[in-house]
Order: sequence, then C-alpha cells, then structure tokens
Amino acid sequence: MYDEVSKLIKEAKPLYFKRKRFRQRMKVMTSLSVFGVMLYAFNTMPQQSYPTADRFDPFMLVEDVSIIETMGLPTDEYGLLKVV
Repeated sequence: MYDEVSKLIKEAKPLYFKRKRFRQRMKVMTSLSVFGVMLYAFNTMPQQSYPTADRFDPFMLVEDVSIIETMGLPTDEYGLLKVV
C-alpha cells in the first residue's frame, strides 16, 4: 500500500511544482501589468494650459463671468449670490 502512495506522490510532484511555478509567474505578470497601467495613467495626465501670456499671475486666471450669474440667480457687483 505504501508503494502505491509513494508512486502517486512521485507522479504528482512534478505536476504540483509546475502548477506552483505557473501561478507564481501569473501573479508576477499581473502585478507588473497593473503597475505598468498605473504608471502610464499617472504619467499621461493632461496638462493644463492657460491662454494668458503670464500663467503665473493669479489675477489673470480669474474670469469675469460668475457661475452663479450664468445660472440666472441674483448677484451683486462682485459676482456673489445676493440675498434678497
């Protein structure tokens, strides 16, 4: 009986290690793929471009139109919501 068990173990041992190596390789390839996709996604973010001549001037970045005013709500002279 023990001879049969040892034969089965000898037969299954290479298959077990082959499957184990395959799973390890799949884990490594999956993690490298995810890392590559994340690296690509974070490095290809669109850069903001400002249409002004001096992009570091904070006063040039302010628009004249208030979002609240475009929604049709009453605003004061600064473009803030007017409480009636």
